[in-house]
Amino acid sequence: MNNVIEVKNLTKVFGDKVVLKDVTFEVKKGETFGFLGPSGSGKTTTIKILTSQLILTKGEVTIFDEPLQKKTTKHYLKKVGILTDNSTLYERLSVYQNLLLYCKLYEVSASRIDEVLEDVNLLSDKKTIVQKLSKGMRQRVVLARAFLHKPKILFLDEPTSALDPVNTKHIYKGLRKLNEQGTTIFLTTHDMVEAEELCDRVAFLHQGEIKLLDTPKNLRLKFSQKSISLVVGEGNSITVKNDEQGAKQISDYMKNGQLLSIHSNEPTLGDIFVQLTGSEL
Repeated sequence: MNNVIEVKNLTKVFGDKVVLKDVTFEVKKGETFGFLGPSGSGKTTTIKILTSQLILTKGEVTIFDEPLQKKTTKHYLKKVGILTDNSTLYERLSVYQNLLLYCKLYEVSASRIDEVLEDVNLLSDKKTIVQKLSKGMRQRVVLARAFLHKPKILFLDEPTSALDPVNTKHIYKGLRKLNEQGTTIFLTTHDMVEAEELCDRVAFLHQGEIKLLDTPKNLRLKFSQKSISLVVGEGNSITVKNDEQGAKQISDYMKNGQLLSIHSNEPTLGDIFVQLTGSEL
């Protein structure tokens, strides 16, 4: 099984509004796959269909080589972790008590709780009652719950949207660790830096359609301006072409000891999205 998820011609209609139109992609086993786009592009609708929270209008969805409609057994649910915008916690229980309930549900040792709380930087708060937590702390508890049982697939809808930069980096570290242990991650985000940090491949979703799908590296090279920026002399910035003449200019600056810094002008994923769609993220 090379593909954990296969989606073909997925369409979702609400009333007279087409939210997703003939969306087709696959997610390979063991990769982190990014579904990128601005709010309202159809990201959350897609992830809710993949997690059986919404029913598709047309198309085919296959997970673990079986149609999505058959994915309702307890055995299947143990393979999946989910964080979406309607994920909730038991307000009057502590962080630890919330996770202990899910340890029993997933038949996982309670010793796993400290491990996941360490991954989301909440170990020192495990006795805190949930209703006393900030929004960002709650999101980290829900995230810890999502990968408590080391799922085969982890679905994450905007997982770091309420987090500060320090805890975001902590979450990235935990997700990489889980991915290295074999978990396939399906991630929706409008944060292009997050996609660059985490994703093996990304799909750009715009107005319900996939516009591009490739690795971040290949996309940056494809949309590169084929130029190189230099800082030379006393801090002057210049741009040279990525060709033989540009190479000679760079060599001359280096020989004269005038080259202070150099970098290729590859666009960010955000730059590519704007160029592709004409829309800001």
